[in-house]
Amino acid sequence: MPARDTRAREGAGNTGDGSLCRYNGDKFYESPEAQRTVPCVPVFPTRKMQEIINFENTRYVQAVRRYTDGFAAEHGRRPRAFVQTFGCQQNEADSERIAGALESMGYEPVGEPDEADLIAVNTCAVREHAEKKTLSIIGQYKHIKTKNPSLIIAVCGCMVGQAHRREELKMRYPYVDFTFPPASVHLLPKLLADRLGGGRRVFTDEVERPPICEGVPVRRASGYRAWVSVMYGCNNFCTYCIVPYVRGRERSRRPEDIISEVEGLVASGVKDITLLGQNVNSYGRDCDFNCDFANLLARLAAIEGDFRLHFMTSHPKDATVKLIDVLVDSERVAKHLHLPLQSGSDAVLAKMNRGYTFEKYMEKLDHLRARCPDAAVTSDIIVGFPGETEEDFEATLAALRRAEYDRIFSFIYSPRKGTPAAEMEDQIPDDVKSARFARLLELQNEITLKKNRALLGRTVRVLCDGSSKNDPAVREGRTEQDRIVIFEGDVPVGQYVDVEITRADTFNLFGKIVT
Repeated sequence: MPARDTRAREGAGNTGDGSLCRYNGDKFYESPEAQRTVPCVPVFPTRKMQEIINFENTRYVQAVRRYTDGFAAEHGRRPRAFVQTFGCQQNEADSERIAGALESMGYEPVGEPDEADLIAVNTCAVREHAEKKTLSIIGQYKHIKTKNPSLIIAVCGCMVGQAHRREELKMRYPYVDFTFPPASVHLLPKLLADRLGGGRRVFTDEVERPPICEGVPVRRASGYRAWVSVMYGCNNFCTYCIVPYVRGRERSRRPEDIISEVEGLVASGVKDITLLGQNVNSYGRDCDFNCDFANLLARLAAIEGDFRLHFMTSHPKDATVKLIDVLVDSERVAKHLHLPLQSGSDAVLAKMNRGYTFEKYMEKLDHLRARCPDAAVTSDIIVGFPGETEEDFEATLAALRRAEYDRIFSFIYSPRKGTPAAEMEDQIPDDVKSARFARLLELQNEITLKKNRALLGRTVRVLCDGSSKNDPAVREGRTEQDRIVIFEGDVPVGQYVDVEITRADTFNLFGKIVT
């Protein structure tokens, strides 16, 4: 793991010697004396002692509200906030919490950055390209801040979990006011209150095991689809992956908190709920409650209502027969399993530190297919991992033919600073990676088209998402297997409809409403 950046950050005057102040129960040490004398390091609870705080239980929430009330009185409107998101579904869920927190503290959401009084950029660090794109966009906000010097710019998410990126933002982007780590929305009220009060810029260090913050208001992007985080962090340390270094160790939410959230969503009319975690199959292992992920999923599926449950991501080494059986036997659990393979070569899987062989992986997939032949299976594949030979790549192509995934999410390997794979010898040339990537997509497209055509004449249940992005004259939605279906008809957004499939291509299904 990369060495922790223990250098003093800007902000010593307002936030203590290092920006992140230690928690005591549900609040920071509040007195300046405590901030000066208590080492500013996070509390790392041991197993079975996950710290849980409530968003409302800090004085900083009220401090921000006083500021926004004063702003409204002076300007005749609420201050406006723009939240921009890059990356995965977990980032989208985090951004909904950030947006909800800001709204609860008096900010009004706005759709354009140049209309905002606060911009929050939630970043991704999975690939180098994503970071460069994010930095480029942050650079464009310099001109907005020049026009509006009181604008607050906050950068959060996985990218700022890396010390070298925080240092870059601090030194090269002087208009950025503060950063905070991913899944650490509990830090936002304090950082914002301090900066609004005239405090210095703050660039917070990564936190290995931050507290779980419950009670954060959520401003959801959809009224009928919802993300629900069941846990945060990752303990797997795959050699290519930056996530454990920037999102910290695994922390599971209490089952009663998750159940309460899902019950509220169902009561409000939400139809499609996705449970999120870097590895949902590790749920509960860090706590003393007797509830693993399969048990949690079964309890959620027992909630009364017309809805369906998805979950991601499942690590193959931890996916159990018990979990697969819950998926198959529970009416409200979608018959769709996302099970990332990454490579079909055992040698590459070992170098990736994945903890399974291809045959062990297929044992679980075969069990699912035996119990539920119609279940959709999707996967992640990385092409061009260091040392990947042509034989290794051919093993991946053979794996695709055997597994017959409905879809894959494929990636060209991108070295991430601080991960073991970035330091490995035998890095694959870009032209070789690109050529292999093209061959992989060609094969998978053939498989996907075959799987889609097998649905011709079938009637599927579709959750309508509204007008198609490509043709506003028709509607589109998704099946429980997450397939996109295009159809004609006046179906309200967020409603289920039965559609008979009449045509299929590689990426979409087409059909007519069954009345």
